[in-house]
Amino acid sequence: MPSQTKIKLLKSTAIVSSCTLLSRGLGFIREMFMAYYFGTTLAKSAFDIAFLIPNLFRRVLGEGAFSAAFIPVYTEAIEKRSKDDADKMASSVLAMLGCVLIVIVAAGIAVISVLQMSSDLGERASAVLPLLKIMLPYAFFICMVAGCIAVLNSVGRFAVPAISPVLLNVIWICVLAFICKQFGDTPEERIYGVAWGVVAAGGIQLLLQAVAMAKNGFKARINFDWKNEEMRKIMVLMGPAAIGMGVFQFNFLIDRLLAMYIAEWAPAALTFSERLIYFPLGIFATALATVLLPTFSQQAAGEEKKELLSTLSSSLKSIVLIMIPASVGVFVLARPLVELVFERGVFTESSTTLTARALWFYSPGLLVFSLHKVFVPAFYALKDTVTPVRVAVKVVLINLALNILFILTWPDGYRHSGLAFATVIASAVNSAMLGYYLNKKVGSPGWRSVFFTAMKAVLCAAIMGAVVFCAQQYGRQYAIAIGFSELLSLAVSIVGGIICGVVVYLPAAFLLCRDDFRHLLKSIKA
Repeated sequence: MPSQTKIKLLKSTAIVSSCTLLSRGLGFIREMFMAYYFGTTLAKSAFDIAFLIPNLFRRVLGEGAFSAAFIPVYTEAIEKRSKDDADKMASSVLAMLGCVLIVIVAAGIAVISVLQMSSDLGERASAVLPLLKIMLPYAFFICMVAGCIAVLNSVGRFAVPAISPVLLNVIWICVLAFICKQFGDTPEERIYGVAWGVVAAGGIQLLLQAVAMAKNGFKARINFDWKNEEMRKIMVLMGPAAIGMGVFQFNFLIDRLLAMYIAEWAPAALTFSERLIYFPLGIFATALATVLLPTFSQQAAGEEKKELLSTLSSSLKSIVLIMIPASVGVFVLARPLVELVFERGVFTESSTTLTARALWFYSPGLLVFSLHKVFVPAFYALKDTVTPVRVAVKVVLINLALNILFILTWPDGYRHSGLAFATVIASAVNSAMLGYYLNKKVGSPGWRSVFFTAMKAVLCAAIMGAVVFCAQQYGRQYAIAIGFSELLSLAVSIVGGIICGVVVYLPAAFLLCRDDFRHLLKSIKA
């Protein structure tokens, strides 16, 4: 990879990572409020399922399939034609996306209204449907936000798009702190305040991205020319990608519905554990994937195969060096982390136990989820959206079979953890298959080198894990013995354990993976 491209990639990743770090931090605060007010109650589980539906559209029609199809075509139009022509094409694409979303949201609200007329819905369905009816318009806002972000990312603008989730969390926290109380005294009443706050946040996010596009010279036009060549190309690329994303998101929805079948607390417990998983995942892997798609697209458009493979190799090595120790750390600190972050208010000790169990089985997913975020942009940049779909269909069937198996065979109190473990296993199969097909398509990025880097990281992380466990356990006992409160002792022991883990892992990783570790440090520094 040329040094200029590498520096640009690293700087963009740093910008996105910084904003993502801020967003994750605010997300932690948000989830602490959610845990305090709602715990693992039916109201929280119903909200999680209802909020999942508009997010499904975001990932299928918005940032997922749309970005995958739009960014390579828009980038190519800028390079081979002109920015003005590219903006004209983008205007017609965004207009079509908006029209489709309006129809979907209106139809969804109508269907829910009809379903609510029935008196045989049951307690759990009756809790979900009103919240879903309120939050469906969020699907329109957030998908259009994703469309605007795709335009901005295509021209190398990452800061304002990365601020979007920060804004969502700020508004969400304000709603929880100041507005929810106006809706009532119970979790079942206050959850409606959160639902309305989410919709308002979506509208404000869209306004922010639209202003950013205008300031960056985007010339919006009222354009319904849906028969141009670029539109057809995007639809051809987006179709398989939408199916692939849809399959995954449908599978995710099935997981949540199965969790609701297990117990009314199960969806909430899974969601809280996921929030802890997505913190390390989002800081680096998601940020890197955001920047990789336009980078891969530029390299693929310029037929720079060696540069693409070099980018892929360095990204994979960075992922294993960061996510393997992160997985071990999350596993070792699962229960203390849940207790520290969430256990207060309505979130009881029982909620901590149930959430920690799910987190144990989610923790290995940090690595495989991250690998997926590297492989998929490479396929999309090569304008191959079919292969990820074929893989997704096979993986979803595996995941569904494992879900059923674990629900039937795992004991009560652990069956929701089986859903988490099934997701991790299926994701591992998915990443392995994507890596295999990518190797056939563009050649090897240096699998042998990546494998040995991973094995060295596993060795270092295993030693680190033992140190972290001992440091946290004995640190907490010592802190209590010298008079610290329970909460302060817990916080100090976790921070101390993490510091000890870093002190052990960094020198060990540097000794065993010197070149790769130096590249990673340069990435972080840049």
